[in-house]
Amino acid sequence: MAEFTSSANDCSVVEAVQTQAFDVVVIGGGPAGMAAALAAHKTGARVAIVEREQHLGGILRQCIHPGFGLSHFKQELTGPEYAQRFIDQVHATDIALFLDSMVIGIDSGEPTEDTAVHTVTLMSPAGMLQLTGRAVVLAMGCRERTRSEIKIPGSRPAGVFTAGLAQRYINIENLKPGSRAVILGSGDIGLIMARRCTLEGISVEGVYELMPYANGLRRNVKNCLDDFGIPLHLSTTVTRAIGHDRVEAVEVSQVDEHLAPIAGTERIVPCDTLLLSVGLIPENELSVAAGVELDPRTRGAVVDQSLQTGVPGIFACGNVLHVYDLADNVTTESERAGAAAAAWALSGDAGASAARTGCELTVSPAGNASYALPGRITAVALTKLNFRVRRPVDTARVRILANGEELFAGKVRAFKPSVMESFPLPSKVIKQALDLGASEIVLSVDPVEEA
Repeated sequence: MAEFTSSANDCSVVEAVQTQAFDVVVIGGGPAGMAAALAAHKTGARVAIVEREQHLGGILRQCIHPGFGLSHFKQELTGPEYAQRFIDQVHATDIALFLDSMVIGIDSGEPTEDTAVHTVTLMSPAGMLQLTGRAVVLAMGCRERTRSEIKIPGSRPAGVFTAGLAQRYINIENLKPGSRAVILGSGDIGLIMARRCTLEGISVEGVYELMPYANGLRRNVKNCLDDFGIPLHLSTTVTRAIGHDRVEAVEVSQVDEHLAPIAGTERIVPCDTLLLSVGLIPENELSVAAGVELDPRTRGAVVDQSLQTGVPGIFACGNVLHVYDLADNVTTESERAGAAAAAWALSGDAGASAARTGCELTVSPAGNASYALPGRITAVALTKLNFRVRRPVDTARVRILANGEELFAGKVRAFKPSVMESFPLPSKVIKQALDLGASEIVLSVDPVEEA
């Protein structure tokens, strides 16, 4: 059998790949990528955006419902309107756009002038291209969990879609996924699609949620289900798909406190479409290939307070970092990432290291907190901590601990898993932790008994 060996001809092919140099390369042209690119551009950096679709805007292009821009633009916009405002801003700059281009790898070279040069290799209809940048911003977004990931038993008929795919069929492709739908999962996209299907004349038999509470925002439960008379069945899940060529019905069952189906509670719900809204997963294949460490809780990158990953010069923001509720919050975070990436690229590691003052603390969740972000603190400065709770609680408080000692306790209030929470960690608390010789700060959400 012939063996493949390298040759001078192979080397000449590699050398023939066109290369373009930038300060910051942003991967992803959705709301996160555009916000990061614009923030980096404002500092004077040379910026490029790589987007695999033919248009900027990302997932917002198919989110035609209102509810965007309330905090960022102080007015209610639809998803395409929100995206278009940033698209117009990008087009008004000299940010280089590489659309219809798929990134196939990120390589980091040897440090040059205190900062590594990263090479982003991409493929497009025009061929292969390499972009070099002192900083790279990961803004690839997230994907939906599919039927295979939640292991629904039964046959494998047509008519089973993720809610986002059905949204694209209806809003972008002008296709009707079915006539009688069951929705599994009460995430925001599932709630929104319950309303959207109803408006398109598709009968929605109900939304079934495994947990004893809705996973979407309260406003979406009201606007999308309550206002349209669509029933929400909590502590209930789909235990079997029925049908040969096409879905004919699903079997649903109630679940116990351990989320196991309860025998004898099964019932058959006729339908021809099953939409799955069962969670989102950050798109981190590129991150892993680049050597970025992932947090097993968020499935996104481990970052510090400037949103820099453990690989110097690589930053992450938006849904590729952790799943957000609101695009407005994605924009705010991504602007921080873009500005930090530009500062890194233009000043080099020496400038960034000067501000760190020897600070190196990990951040861990405890109690009812399911995760805490950033996962590392490398500067004694006011730091915004984002987190979610595992389950709803009416009276609880955030506590900050180091070496078992409580350094800070917040006000008593209610927390819900559907809402991403933010907590400003004062610099003096970070300093207290360092003075205690701690290597870790713990963010704990603990219930408080009412008097």
